[in-house]
Amino acid sequence: MASAPSMPHSETSTIAVPDEAHHADHTKHEGETRPGHITFTDSTRAPRDLTLTRTRTHESHDDTRPDLSFPFGTTDLNRGGFTNEYRAVSETGYLPADLALRPVPSHVYRLPQALADPEKARELKQMKLVTWKEGDPEDPRNWSNLYRWYITAVCAIAVVQVAFASAVITGDFRDIEQEFHVGEVVTALSVSLMVCGFGIGPLCWSPLSELYGRRPIWIIPSVIYVIFNIPCAVAKNIQTLLICRFFCGIFASAPLTLAGGTISDVWDNNERGLAIALFAAAPYGGPVLGPIVGGFVGETVGWRWILWVNMIFAGVVTAFTMTIPETFAPALLRRRAQRLREETGDPTITTEQELFKASLSQIITETLLRPFQMILTEPILLLMSLYIALIYGLLYAFFFSFPVVFGEDYAWNDGMVGLTFCSVLIGVAIAIFVTPRIERDYLRRAAEKGGRADPEDRLPGMMIGCWFVPISLFIFGWTSPPAVLPGGGNWVGPVSSGIPFGFGMVIIYFSANAYLIDAFPGYVASALAAKTVIRSGSGAAMPLFITAMYHNLGNGWAASTWAFISLAMIPIPFLFYRYGKSIRARSKRAAA
Repeated sequence: MASAPSMPHSETSTIAVPDEAHHADHTKHEGETRPGHITFTDSTRAPRDLTLTRTRTHESHDDTRPDLSFPFGTTDLNRGGFTNEYRAVSETGYLPADLALRPVPSHVYRLPQALADPEKARELKQMKLVTWKEGDPEDPRNWSNLYRWYITAVCAIAVVQVAFASAVITGDFRDIEQEFHVGEVVTALSVSLMVCGFGIGPLCWSPLSELYGRRPIWIIPSVIYVIFNIPCAVAKNIQTLLICRFFCGIFASAPLTLAGGTISDVWDNNERGLAIALFAAAPYGGPVLGPIVGGFVGETVGWRWILWVNMIFAGVVTAFTMTIPETFAPALLRRRAQRLREETGDPTITTEQELFKASLSQIITETLLRPFQMILTEPILLLMSLYIALIYGLLYAFFFSFPVVFGEDYAWNDGMVGLTFCSVLIGVAIAIFVTPRIERDYLRRAAEKGGRADPEDRLPGMMIGCWFVPISLFIFGWTSPPAVLPGGGNWVGPVSSGIPFGFGMVIIYFSANAYLIDAFPGYVASALAAKTVIRSGSGAAMPLFITAMYHNLGNGWAASTWAFISLAMIPIPFLFYRYGKSIRARSKRAAA
């Protein structure tokens, strides 16, 4: 099957699918097309024409980039392959099923089973896949800009709240230790276990959102998460607090799973630069707010009120998430198909997800097994995930190293220690303004290559941001006591280290995440699941030993240890920029 040519700078696309797409012979050649039409040839070699008009120009939609609104985890890709059904716009609102399917994008060309078998291909000719119509009011991409920005803001705030909850309890660890007579490592589990939940929850919420739509998963887990804050706040022993914090993490992870997809639902892939920048900053900016608020609340009214405040914050955000409508195109079109079947009595009206619905075993394999298989077999995924995990872990390390420097060495109270994290927020804010520029640079590179950028064109941002993390750690370690004594130096040195760190971590995450999506367009769900598990594992482990590390090694060498590890990671984006294409050529799952 020949791939679709680049979209012209107009509102009409021309796609050529040769005759061989419907035969076992997979020979590829160019087909002839007429402007404004798609000419297909079926298994009987009788030509068929179908007008396909798009409401998006080339500048706002790129057919060569991965579609994050595709139900990767719940569709049998071996039988049905990929489809443009969920992004296509037709005059009739239908697209013949056999003409909408294409191979999963990877280095290995594999025709979907439904097209490779001539008999199945003839059956598909009778099926009509539901698409959006031109100017369709139900298409989220056609909603007003103001409404789409409202949805984007709610998604970002929901992610901020969840990330905030993981770190807010660090504002008053000393009172928890005194009340329950436990050590600092046990108390740190209140952070680690919630972050563990962040890694486990998406493995469940992701496939459920594809089966039932995003809206139910936005609401139900969030409500349960709010409820689980109550036993945390009234806990009579440390076991109750830790167990309930773990369940808080599982149910709170729903926004982490859904926010990026929801933003991708309402913004086309070439117009979502700032929206994705906000999403990239949210999981890293949110935890920074936690100690700022938690420090002052814990100091004035106690650690239990930290959790009550978190519950109130979560409840307010959950109320806003209830206003988010269903945005998932497969779910919306599936409902439309069901409605049209009832109204017309035509059983051939359907969607690809209904035609090629994955079995339970396939969903489990896609969700629970393939991510770990890919970690072991895909060096791009492994090293990028480790880099993201390092940055995420270092963020949580700051929550425990700042109290050592400013709480113990400078003898500041919890509220003042919390304020030191404002420097990280400054770095995050700077990154939010820079990431859209990185996105525009990517689009420029794509235009220079005829509209088809390589995944490696995502890496320049990472190649810039990677230097700031080790720089920040060296600054933090060697401007802190005892290198610079509290009475002989200034707190500005270690505090200012948060600015380059906040900037670097967001830029690295933004670029690395985009690179993984573009490098594995046919296995996005598995790649992102693998990244999430590794990232959460790092974030959960760091709080358990970072305080002891600073006590035993001293501030300078403890910070420098992580700075040297960060320096060792710097070659990763440069090596993939140079050799990524050849590495992908050896992979069965990576983009060709």
